[in-house]
Amino acid sequence: MSSYGGGEPQNASSGTDDSSKPTIDPIHLPTIEEIRGQDIWNNCAVRSVVSGVMGGGLGLLMGLFFGALENPLLHEELTARQQIAFQAKTMAQRSWSSCKAFAVMGLIFSASECIVEKVRAKHDITNTVVAGCTTGGAISARAGPRAACAGCAGFAAFSVVIEKFMERHS
Repeated sequence: MSSYGGGEPQNASSGTDDSSKPTIDPIHLPTIEEIRGQDIWNNCAVRSVVSGVMGGGLGLLMGLFFGALENPLLHEELTARQQIAFQAKTMAQRSWSSCKAFAVMGLIFSASECIVEKVRAKHDITNTVVAGCTTGGAISARAGPRAACAGCAGFAAFSVVIEKFMERHS
């Protein structure tokens, strides 16, 4: 007889309960459509064009918003219809300008990050720094080398802050 006072037999695993063990999910292999979608998205040209289009859309919306907030000095002699037409024209010009700027910014950043990632075969924060520097330098290059260097440093720092905030890289 055992010295165990309970009426239950002792478990060979010395007290571990099967219900506390984590369940193991079966392996999910990707379908052909998922593989093709990943192959398409991993193409730098596709990724860059999509980022450019999305950046253009964001720029368009931001231009509309900030164009509506602009309060130009309106002449007292303009009628309400003329003021609305003037404001609409100003908003359209601002939206188109922001659309182009954000589209170019998104395209350059995405293309450079993708190319650097493919060349280095790593997915880390260095890719973001290089892409930010390339984008900032390219956008501000017309203003001269000093502005290009400042744009490079500023956009790279901003990109790192955004990456840390989003915590995309581990």
